[in-house]
Amino acid sequence: MKLKGAEILLQCLKQEGVDTIFGYPGGQILPVYDALYSSDIRHILVRHEQGAAHAADGYARATGKVGVCISTSGPGATNLVTGIATAYMDSIPMVCFTGQVGTSFIGKDAFQEADITGITLPITKHNYLIERTEDVAKIVKEAFYIARTNRPGPVVVDLPKDVMEREIEYEPDREEVNIKGYRVMKGFNTGQVITAVEMIKEARRPVIYAGGGVIASNASAELRELAEKRKIPVTATLMALGCFPSLNYLSLGMLGMHGTRYANYAMGESDLIIAVGVRFDDRVTGKIDGFAPNAKIIHIDIDAAEIGKNVNINVPIVGDVKEVLQAINKRLDEVEGSSEWLTAIDRWKDEFPIRYPASVEGRIMPQEVIERIYQRTQGEAIITTEVGQNQMWTAQFYKFKHPRNFITSGGLGTMGYGFPAAIGAQIACPDKKVIDIAGDGSIQMNIQELGTAVEYKLPVIICILNNQFLGMVRQWQGLFYEKRYSFVDISHQPDFVKLAEAYGAIGIRVKKVEEIDDALNRAFETTDRPVVIDFWVEREADVFPMVPPGAALTNMLGGGLK
Repeated sequence: MKLKGAEILLQCLKQEGVDTIFGYPGGQILPVYDALYSSDIRHILVRHEQGAAHAADGYARATGKVGVCISTSGPGATNLVTGIATAYMDSIPMVCFTGQVGTSFIGKDAFQEADITGITLPITKHNYLIERTEDVAKIVKEAFYIARTNRPGPVVVDLPKDVMEREIEYEPDREEVNIKGYRVMKGFNTGQVITAVEMIKEARRPVIYAGGGVIASNASAELRELAEKRKIPVTATLMALGCFPSLNYLSLGMLGMHGTRYANYAMGESDLIIAVGVRFDDRVTGKIDGFAPNAKIIHIDIDAAEIGKNVNINVPIVGDVKEVLQAINKRLDEVEGSSEWLTAIDRWKDEFPIRYPASVEGRIMPQEVIERIYQRTQGEAIITTEVGQNQMWTAQFYKFKHPRNFITSGGLGTMGYGFPAAIGAQIACPDKKVIDIAGDGSIQMNIQELGTAVEYKLPVIICILNNQFLGMVRQWQGLFYEKRYSFVDISHQPDFVKLAEAYGAIGIRVKKVEEIDDALNRAFETTDRPVVIDFWVEREADVFPMVPPGAALTNMLGGGLK
């Protein structure tokens, strides 16, 4: 049959199981939008292309599927860049389609032309500029294959207008993907697994250090089996929260700069670290020379480039986390009873709990808002965050029960991420409650997506922890720059209640502790539109504990604790 390039594109998307696209139209992508007009693929019209990228990212994190976004050329494509970089840093599978000027205009500074493949080269797994309509099917198939296999990540496909308009004879591509130089990781070194098993058996103070690779590999059950079979405490990175239940007695919570004291102390005293799907980033390790000085390290990861990149490894195992953990579990017997190691950790938990100061004069402490949200949801919600103090308080005080229920920008730390990501998660999971915990600074970066949430009747709850500061920057200025608060006061801000109402959402302002629960109840009862709750919190509340930059993990500040 004869089809235009744009029609072939949509046929290929359906073959890949795509049911939702987040996008924003424009001149050079019009052929694709014309084809979408009569397609049964759902298109979500965002209010800014950055919102499209973050929404596709949130959709991917909530489902494990490949997220899809689309934009026009030039500024439309460049507006996707922050979202693409966010997905790349956190290994999120996405395919981003960008319009492009016709092939005869490329390189001639045509109207709304941008070299988007060149721009995104460092922040994608791969990218394509399609120059022939005959290549559309093959390239789209490859793009999805690359995005979802091995270590996941974003792929950009640039679509010149004439390539999308041209009509050719089309037959569905049924061949297996075969990309020169790209092979899907299969298997692992069994000898290294056997060595790792012996080390686990001999360890007296083991710790499992779990990262986002556990969630990407859908390996939470295998991780829990290993932990419970051998009674090994588990600490998680920000990206891994939810891969192991926070209320399990073996959970140490998050480690690193704003992790729990007992997680960081356990890393410092451990004799064996089983690192699973992690990259030993600087927010986790602190001062490299002081990181886990007494421990041997087993590192399991799909990406060989991560092994040995930041710390020295004793047993490297390159392979799919789920498959490797299954192999390890088969070779380990179960141990009974608690050990001296667990007793020591329980003592640290009792002595150094995560806590915060009492409120002064009835003012709301932001940490209490997080606790009330947890009490209301009991861990049965998808939580997204923006970046900064709101993100760290959520990681510390919300108890995560399930994987893919915590969606946040870890590696890039993208302000403005949480709300459009919540939209993507709500589209993906319409039967789940989705809550974005935001700061009053970061929410303003993509607040225009209230229009999207209202149009599609999405009952996302946006909880703004409003301290009228760029809070995390203010905290650093307070700790390390003699309280020289340089351009962090944002008390000149919109009335968030009126702004929500202007978009057609519900707005609620909360200034007293006794008003928190009523506001949350009203928000949870709303099912046909978003709700914005503006919590006026203690202005100079800080995130503690905290490892100062360049310090060892065990050198922690704050919280009134020793």
